[in-house]
Amino acid sequence: MAVDAVACGGQPLNARKKTAEVPADVEAVRRRFEEWRQVRKAHPPIPESLWAAAVRLARRYGVSRTARTLRVGYYSLQERVERETACAGATSATLSEPAFLELAVPVRPGTGECLVEWEDASGAKMRVHLPGLTAPELVALSRSFWEGQR
Repeated sequence: MAVDAVACGGQPLNARKKTAEVPADVEAVRRRFEEWRQVRKAHPPIPESLWAAAVRLARRYGVSRTARTLRVGYYSLQERVERETACAGATSATLSEPAFLELAVPVRPGTGECLVEWEDASGAKMRVHLPGLTAPELVALSRSFWEGQR
């Protein structure tokens, strides 16, 4: 008597999983790659426009899945993704860091205005102007400063 191993869900363990449906944007780029492969002569390098589309997909769906679907080299795609991420990271880090951040606190009727200054033994200072702060919020803010949760 033969016994088949069955996984959870009632499917045999050795049955191949169905591949997930390919998202529409991935399928569109895959078709562009296939069209380019059909009309190319000899073995020219992949055009930058196709690489750019592949990098966008890899950032969304992962390098391995994208490389396999588009039939491009995993390491070539990974290198391009890393290069683009490094360039984008350097640009956005220098341009998007605020020098000053203002947090607007909604003013509630019946609350007073408060100016609080703290300085600890090490010289750390904090000065906060708080229009409309209630006592429990001020206690929590003070506690976080004195307990070193800056």
